[in-house]
Amino acid sequence: MKLFPSQRVNREQTILSRTQSAEGLQLLGDFHPLLAQLGSVEGLLSLSAAAALVRQPMVSSLEALSIFLAAYRSEILLPLELPTICRAYHHARHNQSRELVVLDREVSGQPLLRDLASASRRVGQSQLRRLRPLRDDRLVQRYIQAVDQEEAQGWHTLVYGLTLALYSLPLRQGLMNYARKTFSGFVHAAAPSLNLSEHDCRQLLDVASADLPRRLEPMLAGESISGK
Repeated sequence: MKLFPSQRVNREQTILSRTQSAEGLQLLGDFHPLLAQLGSVEGLLSLSAAAALVRQPMVSSLEALSIFLAAYRSEILLPLELPTICRAYHHARHNQSRELVVLDREVSGQPLLRDLASASRRVGQSQLRRLRPLRDDRLVQRYIQAVDQEEAQGWHTLVYGLTLALYSLPLRQGLMNYARKTFSGFVHAAAPSLNLSEHDCRQLLDVASADLPRRLEPMLAGESISGK
C-alpha cells in the first residue's frame, strides 16, 4: 500500500516513539543498587545490610521478611527514594540541569543512604553510560558532564527519574515499577533460604504494594502543580 508523505511521517514518528518507549522500559530494569551487589548465593548479605539500615534484625523468617519490607517502605522507599525520583523527573521534564545537580548534592547529604552510596553511584553511572550517545539532549549531557567532573554523583534514583522523563514514560507507572522491583528483589533474594513458594512471594509483594497507589498521590499531585 502506497503512503502519502504525511502518512509516512506519522508512521515514522509512531515507530520512533514505540522504539524509544521500549528502550526506556528496558533501561528501567534492575535499577536498585542492593540488587546489583548481592554478595552471596542466598542474597542474605544484601538483605542484612538493608535490614541494618532500618534497624531490623537479620531476615530469617517469613514474618521477619514482611516486617523488613514494611520498615524499608516507610523509612527509605516512601520518604527518600520515590520523592527523589519525582523531583528528578520534574527537573528533567523542564530541562533544569542546574536544579538536577543541586538535587544530586542533596541526596549526597542523606545520612541514611550512606551505606548505599557506592552501589547507588555504580548503578546510576552505569545507566548514564547508556545515555551518553544521546548527544543532542543537552540536559543529559550536562548531567553526565557534572558527574564526569565530580560535581555530581549520578545517584540511581536521579538517573531513574531522568530516564522516565527522557523517554516520556508515565511517572505513576515508573514509581510503581521501581517499588515493585525493589520489593521483588528482596523477596526473591530471601526465597531460597526461607523456602518460600511462589505463592508466598506474590502474597508478600501484594501486601507490601497494597497501599502504594494511595501513598503516591501526594507526590504525583505535587508534580502536577509544579508542572503548570
